[in-house]
Amino acid sequence: MEQFDNVSVAKRANVYFDGKCVSHSITLADGTRKSVGVILPSKLLFNTGAPEIMELLEGQCRITLAGSNEAVSYQGGQSFNVPGDSSFQIEVLETLHYVCHFG
Repeated sequence: MEQFDNVSVAKRANVYFDGKCVSHSITLADGTRKSVGVILPSKLLFNTGAPEIMELLEGQCRITLAGSNEAVSYQGGQSFNVPGDSSFQIEVLETLHYVCHFG
């Protein structure tokens, strides 16, 4: 899917880690919530509330899920799952464009 139709977009951006991660929250017509954003090259730790699927559109990164010592490489066209009430460390090697699917 190249675009989301019939959505509402939060006007104010979510800015994290001194601007290294910027996203916008969107809500689809059926109430499904997502965020669409960019992460600049950096090494960051994210905490999750709900389970997430991170769909990578462009870029490259290495992900280490909570409880794991092994980093796994991902790039645009791939996705990874993160459990709810957890965390993951991301090392962005090339600016990452993503969609985060919640729930």
